[in-house]
Amino acid sequence: MAQKIQASTQKFTEIVDFSDNIVVMTGGKACLIIEITASNFSLLSKKEQDARVFSYASLLNSLSFPIQILIRNKKMDISSYVKELDEIVKNAKNEKLAKYMQEYSGFIKSMMTANEVLNKEFYIIVPYSSLEAGIKVTSDANMFAQTAGKALEAKANSVLSQLTRFAVTARVLEKDDLIKLFYGLYNENDEIDTDYMDQGVSASIVKGETQQ
Repeated sequence: MAQKIQASTQKFTEIVDFSDNIVVMTGGKACLIIEITASNFSLLSKKEQDARVFSYASLLNSLSFPIQILIRNKKMDISSYVKELDEIVKNAKNEKLAKYMQEYSGFIKSMMTANEVLNKEFYIIVPYSSLEAGIKVTSDANMFAQTAGKALEAKANSVLSQLTRFAVTARVLEKDDLIKLFYGLYNENDEIDTDYMDQGVSASIVKGETQQ
């Protein structure tokens, strides 16, 4: 007889808790995530492009610890933007402006038909392991979070100081940001609600159940 298995997917995330800006995971591991607001490299001048490349090389050469770079492609719904353009065309008193806006609106619509509109999000993930401190995994969650937090803060400051050379905006994600990010990664087409934000990691990050 088929047996229903409840709440099994949550354990595969390895996430134990969110402590301020720290993601606490199983096995004595933790991480901190830096969000980067990037610019379009192809629109930069040759001099600016070279400066970015050299800054990136400098960042990599300065690292004494591993990092992970995550690029997330997220589908965007720009239907409301298209409606706004149509309203501008409808209410425009300047015929030339109305014509230009109509052509632009048509270009956006054709682009939506031919391709998915994606928004790229860039993150640097800075990891921590209890082995770095030469200690065994502790059952005291608060003590581990504090130790991991101090180590990750020093690493993050090192990365952020190098990122300033890129002339980009970078920030460390806080608890609410982390919950939204991980929820979005595991539930791509769903919007997180206030109940999940209030419950934090105690709510299932991965929705659904498995059956056997």
